[in-house]
Amino acid sequence: MSERRLLIDIEVLELLRTLRSAEQRDLLQRFRAIGAAPDRFADYLESGAAGREVQVHIFGRFAIKYWDDFADRHVKILDLHPADRRSG
Repeated sequence: MSERRLLIDIEVLELLRTLRSAEQRDLLQRFRAIGAAPDRFADYLESGAAGREVQVHIFGRFAIKYWDDFADRHVKILDLHPADRRSG
């Protein structure tokens, strides 16, 4: 069992409220799964605003950016936006 705390940026929550209830439910379930095992979900890494690496997970039509703050035992959902499927 993970002792990590899941923290979600307020802008992510505001976007979540605009989605269909099924998408909201699926995304919240995925956020919880990421919070429990963040190392299992990273599809690629990006450099974040503070210069640290953040993980990006593609889930359906969305990209979820998160950071496993190991020292504080937090998993932080930083951003949710449409996934760009044009690259690759």
